Amino acid sequence: MDLRASISLLVLLLGLSMALPVMEDGDENEIVFEEPEEDGDENEILIEESDSVDITTQILATNNASSELLMEGDLVVPRTRNALACWNNNCLWKKSSNGKVEVPYTVNSQFSSAAKRKIQNAMATFNRKTCVQFVARSTQRDYISIENRDGVTVAVIVPPIFLRCFSSLGRTGGKQVVSLQKNGCVYHGIIQHELNHALGFYHEQTRSDRDQYVKINWNYINPRMTHNFKKQRTNNLNTPYDYSSVMHYGRTAFTVQNGRETITPIPNRSVKIGQRQGLSTTDILRINKLYGCCEYDLLHPMVKHRISLRLLK
Repeated sequence: MDLRASISLLVLLLGLSMALPVMEDGDENEIVFEEPEEDGDENEILIEESDSVDITTQILATNNASSELLMEGDLVVPRTRNALACWNNNCLWKKSSNGKVEVPYTVNSQFSSAAKRKIQNAMATFNRKTCVQFVARSTQRDYISIENRDGVTVAVIVPPIFLRCFSSLGRTGGKQVVSLQKNGCVYHGIIQHELNHALGFYHEQTRSDRDQYVKINWNYINPRMTHNFKKQRTNNLNTPYDYSSVMHYGRTAFTVQNGRETITPIPNRSVKIGQRQGLSTTDILRINKLYGCCEYDLLHPMVKHRISLRLLK
């Protein structure tokens, strides 16, 4: 790599900055972080989670070097599709007669026991809060394979980052890989972020109505990366824009100038975006709406509040 290319890479990577939200008590969009269940194992979770970088920094830092065809930084475009497309039930996981949506999965043997527990803990939120149930695969044809795909070391960041996090959009049929590079992607929020892609969810800032809520600063985006900010034909499920979504980019994603924002919330530019702590309550509401989880939908605080208001009228 020549000097000019090295400098460009350095600027791109160092431009990704922190964007962790601070949720206030009673916030409708609080982050739902599930602590590991007590089972007598003092070493239940051994992987430390640093808040030093936002979700975009952690995921995008080296995914651009991936051999996979990636869109929006961490979405694999299936060779059978000509674009990211998940507009109908064809890409959704099937609901069984008991009302549950089973998503079979396997976990590669390269993961440590602690990493496997971390993955299962992230899945537990879906299993408890929605009708989507991640279940160990037996003989099911369609399933996700959670793998430790090798990444590349980015030595210009101190400490060096070694990542490879990506997923397909929705159910693609047969085996589909969710990559969680064990040295950089096994974080609670990142696991949930990639699993949510596998359920059919886009990044929040690509919503069809996003221009009402965020300003895209095109002049600070790497020209080769502008396609990652394209608005998608999304089904917003009659839910509000969620700055706190685990699917939202951080404010300096793909910046070409250190510290310059590529995404600015409007009208309040101080709103935090890019958290990787876990699913927000609106993320959970959308999963239940998309998959018709009626009994879970009724338990959601936003829905209960609306029902209470109707009863008072």
